[in-house]
Amino acid sequence: MDVVISVGGSVLVPELSSKRISEFARVAEEINNSHSLSIVAGGGQTARDYIGVARELGANDSICDYLGIDITRINARLLISALDPLAYPEPPTSYRAAEDALADDKIPVMGGMAPGQTTDAVAAVFSEYTNADLLVYATSIDGVYSSDPRTNEDAEKFEELPPHELVEIVMQTELSAGSSAVVDALAAKIIERSGVRTLVLDGTDPDNLRRAILEGEHEGTEVVPE
Repeated sequence: MDVVISVGGSVLVPELSSKRISEFARVAEEINNSHSLSIVAGGGQTARDYIGVARELGANDSICDYLGIDITRINARLLISALDPLAYPEPPTSYRAAEDALADDKIPVMGGMAPGQTTDAVAAVFSEYTNADLLVYATSIDGVYSSDPRTNEDAEKFEELPPHELVEIVMQTELSAGSSAVVDALAAKIIERSGVRTLVLDGTDPDNLRRAILEGEHEGTEVVPE
């Protein structure tokens, strides 16, 4: 099975810790023993902090996007170091390069790719590009909700939903002031058009990834192609 994991920066590096990175590397190695694995690392709070300072200094959105991409690739390099020699030694800077790494039996660990595109979208595009069997979003939230559960205690959690409903939920959530969708709108649209089976789950415990992918057990949300 070809698996793409998108791990949020705030999940992978909530604080700078070799122990945390090593925990994810251990689980990734175990998954890689049974499946073809690709990983996309996010930037998390560190990227947001740098982007915030850049904006105060007058940087435009494209410059801020490139700054965020740099941070995601730094996080990717940390995970690459922990996965050595299983991982490709550099974060691929194109989808073709990441695919070539897979062909060499290496785990590609990517960051961002282009301005205007989040790592959520990178993972969705790469899943489509390689016809992956499973896309997993390891987030700080344990699934997809009808609205942001951090601001609405009555938000309904979905165990399963079709892609078009994911798009609707994401669009509604992103339009709510102060809310943050579990995946962004572009990623949701790519998931819809590609038909890739997708899981959204709590990645703060790396073992949740192992159980979901290797044992088929999870408490997240499954987006099932129509």
